[in-house]
Order: sequence, then C-alpha cells, then structure tokens
Amino acid sequence: MLMKPAMKIFAVFGVALLTLAGDIAAVQAEPTELVVRARAKDAKFIGTSIGGARVIVREAASGRILAEGMTSGSTGNTEVIMKQPHRRHQPIAEGAAAFRTSLELDEPKLVTVEVLAPYIKRQARVLATTQTWLVPGKDIDGDGLVIEIPGMVVDVLSPQTHRYASLSEGPFEIRANVVMMCGCPVTDGGLWDGSKMEVAAVVKKDGEDFKTIPLKLTDDNTFSASLEPTQPGVYELLVYAFDDRTGNTGVDQVSFIVRK
Repeated sequence: MLMKPAMKIFAVFGVALLTLAGDIAAVQAEPTELVVRARAKDAKFIGTSIGGARVIVREAASGRILAEGMTSGSTGNTEVIMKQPHRRHQPIAEGAAAFRTSLELDEPKLVTVEVLAPYIKRQARVLATTQTWLVPGKDIDGDGLVIEIPGMVVDVLSPQTHRYASLSEGPFEIRANVVMMCGCPVTDGGLWDGSKMEVAAVVKKDGEDFKTIPLKLTDDNTFSASLEPTQPGVYELLVYAFDDRTGNTGVDQVSFIVRK
C-alpha cells in the first residue's frame, strides 16, 4: 500500500522527534566522578602494597555493574591519619590509595558500592558494602566514599600445611604472621601494639578439641608458641588474632599429620 504524502510527512517528523529526543538525552548525560577508598579499621588505607581492594559499583535497582576495579596507591600519611586530631571536613586521604571512576549519568541514580579487601589475602578478605545516591555532575571526590574494613591479616607460617612428621620430632613450633588489613606492622609497644593483642592457636586432634595455646609476640608481626603432641593423629590449628580495643579479628587455619 502506498503511503500518502501527509502520512510520509508525519512519519519523517516522528523519526526526527525521536532522534532529537535521543540527542537531548545524550546531551543531558553528565560525567560524574566517584572516588572510593577502603580504610582498615583502626589503621590506614588498603592499597598497592597489600594487593589493593576490589571495588564494584552497581546500579542498586538492577544490580548492573557500572564500574569496577582495584584501589591503588599508598596506605597514606601515618601522622595525619593515625596521630593528629581530626577536624570536621578535614581531608586525611591525600595521596592514599583509591579507586576512581567517571560515570555518565542523565538522572540521579542510587548505587551499591561493594568492596572486597584485602583482595589477594583470601583468608582475611572481607566484603563491605554501602549505598549512595549519585547526581549528574555532582562529584564525590577528595577523600571520597570511605568504606571501613574490619579485621586483621593472619598467616600461619609453621607448621606447614599437610606436613608429615613423627612424634619424636616434637615439640612443633607454631608461628604466625599478623598485620593490619592495610599491611601496617604489629610491633611491641608500637602504634599497633602486638603486646596488647590476643593471639592463640585452637588445636584439634582427629576432629576433637585438644587444647588452646596462647602465642607470644617474638618479633615484628610474628607470634610464636610450641605444640607438643602426645599421640599420633591429624592436628588442625586455627590461629586467631583479636584486639579487644577495636574488635578487629583475623584467622588462618592449617593442618598437619603426626605419625608414630
């Protein structure tokens, strides 16, 4: 069927209106900067030195990922972050690790921000989330959106996983490395005072409770104790670090086999 001239005009006009509407929408979209930082609870920012924090920004309504990436940079200025009194609106994160993105927004959008940190330390990695509104052209920059990451990183150094040993080789050293979630050091009497932290190994033998052994700070970031098995078996160790002043807690686990 042939289209009448008037209908052709209306069709062309309709297409033009749709195109114009699309162009207007495109013009209205504005770049909006978002800075996200992950800060270890009672410590500094999580950056490159400990593998960074993974950041995922999602549209809250749909779950669609708008941006993702890793924080990078330093842990920040210890004096400014940990020692000086903080005044309202005073920036503390200058030069510290961050994830930065620019989103093209044509309307206000509620987003969910997920942070996994410290990303490469799987036994210590935790998920923290928050939500915020983003308004086109209204940047969240400077210190940005700071998400707190609780916990401590614990790595059991000894005994080694799935080690086979004879009973006569005992006692066995239990040795663990403990640092803050940003990688900051735990020392005797230092800013993060290991002498005031509780570190212990919860030991099981063949799946049954055996004993709990306190570990003592023997070097920077290092806690040690001795385990003397009385019988052969499979020994499981859960080593935890706990700071009752902050609630920060970290855990690592290992198992080894003792033969006759």
